[in-house]
Amino acid sequence: MATSTLIQSLVIGADADQSARSKRQTFLAGGTIAAGDFVSADTTKTGADRALYCITVDTSGGAAALGVPTIGVAMSAASAGDQVVVVIAGYAENANVATGSTSGLALSLDTTTSGRAAIADAANVNIAAIALEDAASNKADVWVIPSL
Repeated sequence: MATSTLIQSLVIGADADQSARSKRQTFLAGGTIAAGDFVSADTTKTGADRALYCITVDTSGGAAALGVPTIGVAMSAASAGDQVVVVIAGYAENANVATGSTSGLALSLDTTTSGRAAIADAANVNIAAIALEDAASNKADVWVIPSL
């Protein structure tokens, strides 16, 4: 069921849907996902469905993000069972990031807010993306580090 769209454009100033080296796959949402959320495999499913469904990375309540692998960034909001396009590698616009995320720095999953990446540190070393701009209103364009 998962589909893949590989887009390559070497046109300077191309829009996000034609961005250079952006890789996207379609998954099914295992729960509510907000546009821009970092997502991971839904391991509550069984069998091959674990690779078919994705969920927002849940690190709320201070759960350590260390070792939590991410699939990528959801490009739109989705409810359980809906299809959701996820940037699995390359350029992603408007990813959910923590306040203070700075252009050029590695981002890992924030340990206080689900689905949001923050500047990586010793406690959060699973690098999910690189910030391409400073955070504004908890959003930033990022370069997703592939994990698939």
